[in-house]
Amino acid sequence: MPRQVDHQERRETIARALWRVVEQRGVPHLTMRVVAQEAGISLGQLQHYFASREAMLSFAMDFSAEQSTLRVGEGLARLGDRPHPRDVLRLMLVELLPLHPGARATSRMSAAYVLEALHNPDIRERAREGISHGRSVVEQLVRQAIADGQIGADRDPVVETNLLLALTGFTTLLELHVIEPQDVLAAIDQHLDRLFNSPS
Repeated sequence: MPRQVDHQERRETIARALWRVVEQRGVPHLTMRVVAQEAGISLGQLQHYFASREAMLSFAMDFSAEQSTLRVGEGLARLGDRPHPRDVLRLMLVELLPLHPGARATSRMSAAYVLEALHNPDIRERAREGISHGRSVVEQLVRQAIADGQIGADRDPVVETNLLLALTGFTTLLELHVIEPQDVLAAIDQHLDRLFNSPS
C-alpha cells in the first residue's frame, strides 16, 4: 500500500529546498521550477502546495522563523528558570547572526525575504509586522531590566533597543568574511557589559 503523503512534511521539505537554493545559488535563481528540482518533485507537485512564488517564499520564511524560535527556546531552557536578561539578549542576538548552520540558513532566508519585500507590498507588510514584533520583544526585555535596576535608569529603552538590533548588522561582515565570528561575539559581549550594571 503506498505511503500516505504528510502534507505538512512535504511543505517543510519544499521550504528546506528553497533555503538551499537561496544559500547555494542566490535569490536570482529562486524560481518555482528550481525549487521543485531541489526538492526532488515535479513543478506540478510543488504548485499543488503553493500557487505562487510569493506563497512559497512566505511559507519558507514562516517555517524559518519557527525553527529560529525553537532554537531560542532550547537555549533559554539551558539557561535555567530565571535567566539574567543579559544572557537572554545575548542568546537572541547570536541567533540572529549567521554563526551556525541553522542560523545561517535563517539569516539568508531573511535577506531574500527582505529583498522580495522591497518590491512586493503584501510581503513588505508581513515582513514589517514580523520585524516589529521581534523588536518589541527586545524592547520589553530592556524596559524590564531597567525597571529591575539591571540597566541604568538613565538609559533610554528605545535607543538601547535600536543599538542592540544594530549589532545584527554584523551579518554582512560575517557573510563576506571581513571579520571572524569570535570578533563579533567579543563585540556583542562588550556592548552588553557596557549596557548592564556590574553586579554588586
